[in-house]
Amino acid sequence: MMKGKLTLCLFILAAAMLLSPAAAKAAFAPEPKLSAKAAVVVNADDGSLLYAKNEHEKLAIASTTKIMTSLLTLEAASSDNRVIAVTPEMIRVEGSSMGLRANDRLTLRDLACGMLMVSGNDAANAAAYAVGGTPEKFAAMMNAKAAELGMKDTNFVTPSGLDDDNHYSTAYDMSRLACAAMENGNFAAIVRQKSMEIRFVNPDVTHYYGNHNKLLRLDPCCTGIKTGFTRKAGRCLVSSAEKNGVRIIVVTLNDPNDWDDHETLFKYGFSKLACNKIDDSSMRISEAVVGGVKDSAAVAGTSGNDVVTGSGETLKRSVELPQFVYAPIKAGQVLGCVRYTCGGKTLAKTELTAVEDVGCLYVKKNLLQQFWDSIHRLFPFS
Repeated sequence: MMKGKLTLCLFILAAAMLLSPAAAKAAFAPEPKLSAKAAVVVNADDGSLLYAKNEHEKLAIASTTKIMTSLLTLEAASSDNRVIAVTPEMIRVEGSSMGLRANDRLTLRDLACGMLMVSGNDAANAAAYAVGGTPEKFAAMMNAKAAELGMKDTNFVTPSGLDDDNHYSTAYDMSRLACAAMENGNFAAIVRQKSMEIRFVNPDVTHYYGNHNKLLRLDPCCTGIKTGFTRKAGRCLVSSAEKNGVRIIVVTLNDPNDWDDHETLFKYGFSKLACNKIDDSSMRISEAVVGGVKDSAAVAGTSGNDVVTGSGETLKRSVELPQFVYAPIKAGQVLGCVRYTCGGKTLAKTELTAVEDVGCLYVKKNLLQQFWDSIHRLFPFS
């Protein structure tokens, strides 16, 4: 259908390039000055780096480990959110706790909530036994998932993130994990909550938990994710934020001033990106038709998903339609597309569809033409 394609490249300036007014006016924030030993800001949509400081340095990550632990727990719960009976072995762990006791019964998802709300080491340990069989086997699952996500400088030993010389990651790797975790709907729904009630199966008691992530109360753009602290790791924080259609992930490791640094990095990250609205629904084009009752057909554009680009980048728009189409044509039939590119890469496409039916032109044949048609049907090679 697209053979002999005629590409109409419409390189239009300013607003016609589909940069939103907010994006066109955005001013770049100054280069951040941080107290973190390592930090990154990434575009949550594609993981591209917007800011980096010692991003590949291997460091202790404390309870931000529970991003991985809870993600694996929620993935297991998606197919079987079974009830877990807590054993003394499961809760034999130091540090922060969601208050589990032996013989408590609650679901896998509830354990994930306990990790993400109050950083429960008991919840992480219980999940490791429930999902992996043992903490060691669960650590192997964590490392397999890390490899799958391209976390090349990461090694997990414990489900909780308690200090171990062989338990480490990098700011960059943790951003990859955070991007993947936020694509899990259950994970994203939990980490954005400022507080949560969890009703245990046994005893039949409802517990109230407040989220340790102070950023949820400090900044309306914040949508998660996880805090962490040990003496070796220092203060660690992985956060997500969304503004005007732009989503970013921020990671700081060993950062004594993490709350302020994350707010600074939010501003910096948002200044680097722009969300472009993709809507061609008002577009109308006339397309040539061959062999139809009409010699042209009305073609309409459609809307598409928004596209995030760098604030200083230009989104180019091109209309792609064949030189002509053959009848018959049905209303709604896709005849071409509008392509959006940036830096030579296609970021979005919307369909161009026929607005109306166009039937074939019927030509009445004389007796001689009908005779020859009959001969050709009987003797196709004559």
